[in-house]
Amino acid sequence: MNDSLVIVPTYNEKENIEAIIRKVMSLPHPFDLLVVDDSSPDGTADIVRSLQQEFSERLHLESRTGKLGLGTAYIHGFKYALRQGYELIFEMDADFSHNPDDLVRLYQACAEDGYDMSIGSRYVQGVNVVNWPMSRVLMSWFASLYVRLITGMPIADTTAGFVCYRRKVLETIQLNKIRFVGYAFQIEMKFLTFKYGFKIKEVPIIFTDRTKGQSKMSKGIFKEAVLGVIRMKVNSFFRHFDRY
Repeated sequence: MNDSLVIVPTYNEKENIEAIIRKVMSLPHPFDLLVVDDSSPDGTADIVRSLQQEFSERLHLESRTGKLGLGTAYIHGFKYALRQGYELIFEMDADFSHNPDDLVRLYQACAEDGYDMSIGSRYVQGVNVVNWPMSRVLMSWFASLYVRLITGMPIADTTAGFVCYRRKVLETIQLNKIRFVGYAFQIEMKFLTFKYGFKIKEVPIIFTDRTKGQSKMSKGIFKEAVLGVIRMKVNSFFRHFDRY
């Protein structure tokens, strides 16, 4: 078994899933890949199953009943990774908005440079986003600024969904107590990593909006983040962040 697992949550990603799997499998570092599929009606899981015959040792599938949310999909994947003994666990979208080539750089930041979390960051060196309308770029950038002001996290891209964790981070964070399931999930994971004192590195990437399939972003998800960050900060005053 390899030391690295890439978790890719899917819902109706038949246009992208085979290409993303083949790309990850072709990288110079041997990454295993777990697809967490929420019963996609378009047959995404069937495509993964067909590819498992070709990548039997490295490609894994967990199918869930119903559309249960991004955060719960990642937590499902994190628990799977910890049970299987992976040392480095990655989050990545299925739609090529995250360039799979950058997985190697995130891996190096943790495995070679000693960081506990590495973040594929759109904003650590200016604004590196392609194919987004200016309104969405501004919304995302100001959302990260808002989160930094409320939480005190020294992270430029607080909402990034392209992340590598050392297993000790996921073992320390109490995954069953993660509150958010949508946009704010990414913020909460970074906030807890920060509060526990783990070493965090932002790796500059270029984020390219999807060209196939449909975005899962909604106003409700964004509202959860705006209101949830304040609750998260207040709740942190009543929680101990000791590492054992």
